[in-house]
Amino acid sequence: MLEMKKISKVVGGETHIYPTDLVLERGSLNVLLGPTLSGKTSLMRLMAGLDKPASGSLIFDGIDVTGLPVQKRSVAMVYQQFINYPAMTVYENIASPMRISGADTATIDREVRKAADLLKLTPYLDRTPLNLSGGQQQRTALARAIVKNADLVLLDEPLANLDYKLREELREELPKIFSASGAIFVYATTEPSEALLLGGNTAALSQGRITQFGKTIDVYRRPVDLITARTFADPPLNCIELVKSGSAFTLEGKSVLAVPSHLAGIADGPCTVGFQPHHISFDRPQGSGDALTVKTAISEIAGSESFIHVGFANARWVMLAPGIHDIEPDATLEVFVDTRHLMAFGPDGRAIGGAA
Repeated sequence: MLEMKKISKVVGGETHIYPTDLVLERGSLNVLLGPTLSGKTSLMRLMAGLDKPASGSLIFDGIDVTGLPVQKRSVAMVYQQFINYPAMTVYENIASPMRISGADTATIDREVRKAADLLKLTPYLDRTPLNLSGGQQQRTALARAIVKNADLVLLDEPLANLDYKLREELREELPKIFSASGAIFVYATTEPSEALLLGGNTAALSQGRITQFGKTIDVYRRPVDLITARTFADPPLNCIELVKSGSAFTLEGKSVLAVPSHLAGIADGPCTVGFQPHHISFDRPQGSGDALTVKTAISEIAGSESFIHVGFANARWVMLAPGIHDIEPDATLEVFVDTRHLMAFGPDGRAIGGAA
């Protein structure tokens, strides 16, 4: 078990990580989710022992390792920008941590070939990294992390340089590999969809703070505040400032959205209402209220679906619609919001009401 107790990081008087408490269990998959500069890499470097915390302590399996150098820890780390030994073959790059640990030749050969097979590297074992593509070099770095058999595995956006098909395969396989070993697996990403695909637990980060930590699906469905809800939305969360008045959310005294049953108990007054892009559509969902009249700003076709940017009152929303929709700017449309999935946040940004 890895425990971070009031861990913080300060560089040149600027706080990169505010005092943080976090507990990660052995055999667990833990996603660090947040935009660029939210603190994901800084937090990983503290976990690994690459950086010393400004305050707090790091406990691993009951032992305080706060001041222990990374060389004396059982840690494997892979960055988005891969690092390999240029003079070594792919085989020797993968084998290097096992040779350092003193593993016998037969064990090294077995584990190297197993990792190479998983990562589609078998044909390239005799090549040097400079004769590989960027994706193949990243796979080499991942294979080296796998054979190291470390207690803590830190992957900092490791699949960004891989092609789509392999990325999807590894998202499924990597958690199985590391959880079977009993390691603590930490995976940093900027993509909410990747966090959902990986599952496990998610820590949502914003500006050096963990805003929420828990089961990934729970953090997605029940964010504790507006910051977390926005972190876990791509395309961005649709929001609008409304006033709850009895059974309706109103704007300038006019009803905009019906109040769903899970939000019926919140007090009347101003709040921020939020919903995901796939919860606004051209079709009336079950139990939905009247259509809203919106104006398009732009429509983006992305294969089998379209992102339609629309304006409503003082808000700008994105609708994720299945199919191809080539809609001219300034077109007037009627859309429906699925109120069963509405989220509400008070003036302080904290979530109010029950879960959708």
